[in-house]
Amino acid sequence: MAMKILLINKFLYLKGGDATCALSTGELLRRKGHEVIFWGMDSPFNMEHSYRDYFISNVDYNARNGIGKQIRMSFNLLYSFEAKQKIAKLLKDIGKPDIVHLHNFSHQISPSVLHIFKKYNSPVVMTMHDYKLVCASYAMLAKDKICEDCKDGRYYQCFLNSCVKNSGTKSLLNTVEMYLHHRILHIYDLIDIFISPSRFLKNKVKEMGFKGKVLYLPHFLNLEAYHPRYDWEENSIVYFGRLSREKGLFTLIEAMRRLPDITLKIIGEGSLRKALGNRVKAEGINNVEFLGYKTGEELRNEIRKSMVVVVPSEWYENLPFAIMEPFALGKSVIGARIGGIPELVKDSETGFTFESGNSNDLRSKIVHLANNAEKIAEMGQNARSFAEKELNAEKYYEKLIKIYNMAIEKHQQA
Repeated sequence: MAMKILLINKFLYLKGGDATCALSTGELLRRKGHEVIFWGMDSPFNMEHSYRDYFISNVDYNARNGIGKQIRMSFNLLYSFEAKQKIAKLLKDIGKPDIVHLHNFSHQISPSVLHIFKKYNSPVVMTMHDYKLVCASYAMLAKDKICEDCKDGRYYQCFLNSCVKNSGTKSLLNTVEMYLHHRILHIYDLIDIFISPSRFLKNKVKEMGFKGKVLYLPHFLNLEAYHPRYDWEENSIVYFGRLSREKGLFTLIEAMRRLPDITLKIIGEGSLRKALGNRVKAEGINNVEFLGYKTGEELRNEIRKSMVVVVPSEWYENLPFAIMEPFALGKSVIGARIGGIPELVKDSETGFTFESGNSNDLRSKIVHLANNAEKIAEMGQNARSFAEKELNAEKYYEKLIKIYNMAIEKHQQA
């Protein structure tokens, strides 16, 4: 039976894994005959959406803003009345959706919208993309190290550790946010079912004290858009994604020392771009190239030409598209043994894992793979087979509809 589905993500263009997942899920549901209404934040980068007049104003917490705007943004982070009013107007005009599917909506949108869904008695599910439900800074990092100090609701640790961008003020605001939403308003109790793309994320939020109902459902890819190549035309390895501290890029660059016959191509932009370039130049590491931001076929072609993709993360990754996409392209992955990465990267089957933060271990895995050419093709074929079996759209759709029906039933019984 066709459903009317309200699908929410703060970004509605291809900015990060959350937006990719939200947009592809919406398009899949439409292909299956459902009515999908996208809602989120206005942006010049958005694709065309039918209800964009109902979107909230664009919010950029990284931009330089005057003190007045900073104060307004801080209040909106805690509880956005604009978001609440805009979503109320949308539902008044389109009617009650059969299901609301939330993705990443913290800060720019805020959970204020949940009170409107309660008013309309709409069932709600949420796909988790990070650890925001149990960690005030979302990443479970403090001073660039893994941190679980917020366990069992000790959110004040965020302020004590200055977890948010090493800022006491920002950390205090996020701390207040957590106590308001979880201890005072209990607003996340209005979500019927939470979806976790990785088993690690599901287990970790439970371990941290989260009480909501969490079901496991990994992301999917439209595999027909990925044409695999199991050989390679250059002795290169590829990293693609955000250039930020938790991604382990300094470890990766260190691992490239004494590997003159292998080139590392770093694809992406981010806050570490200049620092990474300076490190390469200062230490005379000549086998590292920075290719900037690439997407679509341009990115896929760079991956196809390479031997392997590297994911050297130093935080609890969820289920990275930076692994899923290479798999679909017939490429194995060398990934850090952390977070949800080992759920995809199986040693000697779909790639190799190494100790997160250990450049020597990473280097040894790169050398081993480079010296075993037949293994590259074999693991690439295994990776593609894994994607076809476990990450296909049909399997995702069937399980998602079951979750929607479970949420509807749970909501009716509440």
